[in-house]
Amino acid sequence: MPLYTPPLRDMQFVLHEVLGAVDELKQLPAHADVDADTINAVLEEGGKFAAEVIAPINLSGDLEGCTLDKATHEVKPPKGFKEAYAQYVEGGWPALGCDPDYGGQGLPVVLNQALYEMLNSANQAWTMYPGLSHGAYEALHAHGTDEQKKTYLPKLTSGEWTGTMCLTEPHCGTDLGLLRTKAEPQADGSYKITGSKIFISAGEHDMVDNIVHLVLARLPDAPAGSKGISLFVVPKFAVKADGSLGDRNPVFCTGLEHKMGIHANSTCQITLDGAVGTLVGQPNKGLAAMFVMMNAARLGVGNQSLGLTEVAYQNAVAYAKDRIQMRALSGPKVPSQPADPIIVHPDVRKMLLTARAYAEGGRALSMYVALMLDKALSSDDADEAKEAEDEVALLTPIVKAFISDNAWLATSHCMQVFGGHGYIHETGAEQFVRDARINMTYEGTNTVQSLDLLGRKILGNNGATLKKFGKKIAAFVEEEGTSEAMQEFINPLADIGDKVTKLTTEIGMKAFQNPDEVGAAAVDYLRVVGHLCFAYFFARMAKVALEKQNSGDKFYIAKLATARFYFAKLLPETASLIRTARTGLPTLMEMDEALF
Repeated sequence: MPLYTPPLRDMQFVLHEVLGAVDELKQLPAHADVDADTINAVLEEGGKFAAEVIAPINLSGDLEGCTLDKATHEVKPPKGFKEAYAQYVEGGWPALGCDPDYGGQGLPVVLNQALYEMLNSANQAWTMYPGLSHGAYEALHAHGTDEQKKTYLPKLTSGEWTGTMCLTEPHCGTDLGLLRTKAEPQADGSYKITGSKIFISAGEHDMVDNIVHLVLARLPDAPAGSKGISLFVVPKFAVKADGSLGDRNPVFCTGLEHKMGIHANSTCQITLDGAVGTLVGQPNKGLAAMFVMMNAARLGVGNQSLGLTEVAYQNAVAYAKDRIQMRALSGPKVPSQPADPIIVHPDVRKMLLTARAYAEGGRALSMYVALMLDKALSSDDADEAKEAEDEVALLTPIVKAFISDNAWLATSHCMQVFGGHGYIHETGAEQFVRDARINMTYEGTNTVQSLDLLGRKILGNNGATLKKFGKKIAAFVEEEGTSEAMQEFINPLADIGDKVTKLTTEIGMKAFQNPDEVGAAAVDYLRVVGHLCFAYFFARMAKVALEKQNSGDKFYIAKLATARFYFAKLLPETASLIRTARTGLPTLMEMDEALF
């Protein structure tokens, strides 16, 4: 069975030594009392829950999957999932980052994100049940009426109820402007909603008494396309005025998707047959309201991918140290054994270090974005909050797409380390690969994220937000530019920064002539900017590690080795990416469709 050890030391390193998170948080009125001891204690206890409660049911849950009773439309998750969720609720974990006005603990987003990294490493399919609830909480917290907040937020905060996001339909995919689900106004101010939804994660289960569905639908007079979408809250059971549950709402699971991975999460086909709901936010403005949940989900998908990268790496390293096969090319390393452990072989090390570097770089970026989100939500300085909000918007597609692309590569490498045993279910390696693959697809495919980054977040404001982020990088380069020890990190960082500036300008000029140039370059472009982000954070981590490399703590030696590997072996990928991004549109579009 796969093993998992929470990476507490690296989490604490990033939070306390690289980002100075406590000092940053103390500047925010909502988190003025947060201290390092509190953060460390929460991480330690959260890690125990992840490793001891939900990790042991990951492999079995993948084998068993979910079961639908077609007569009752009820879904049962795998054995142990309901009991684990009860422990999660009893421990107060759902309330960690929620508003104290609704029973939450009011702790920072960055701490909640760190918790969820560990939960995702331990059991991504299980973690999606409470994870989607938190997204529903965020959407209602931002856009719900006072009555909706009073009705739903305390129960979502406590974990007594869970939530979903019901977006797409069989004919839609990512293009939600095509959706057909209808919402008919009723005399009492409610709406009756009719339609079909697909790919609804955690859409039905028996782990809680009620499920709160956030549903996109069209009003009778709605304009066509995405400008005619409204958002509704539709509970599985009606909620009475006193908070007790009433009649069953006609919102049913009519089928379970048979998926490549995340078998233990109930991915549902949902039918609404005149289900009663209430409007969230303004009519025809539902997509904007839902984007609160979607952006939270996109950061969550990056976190899922980070978690899988970490746990796949841990298990591959353990196997590589134990598995003996062949001798090192330079001669026996363990003469007392008939063969050397495979970790002596250079390519095995390359695969392991790739996974390690993508985990550590992803952790630094994810935590940084979460800390910026704390500033956006809690700063009492309007300018600071707006700048942080803009930066989060810029980096969200990178967190989602770059980290999930890396997870697909890393988990595949880690499965390869196992050799033939990696293809066997009992090792867990192949499950990590299967589970990681969905993260590149849902919550907006990685191509959609790339178009969002280049088309909307960068070219949409003439690169203003990217330039601000670039100034942070430039300031760090200037500050460390005279340090001889930092040259091996600073020089390539400065170089990729200059190249991103030039590439952005070049693509922008082409896009003025033909907007399709954005589509031709976007995926390669996002990956280049993703590497710029990783290079920045690896340089920052290397700075701290250099200062403490003689402390006797081997953690810093390992951090420097990982940073050097990243700059030497992974960052150079940007050279080919920049070249392919620059080739542009012609080679993609010149072939006649009939010839495909």
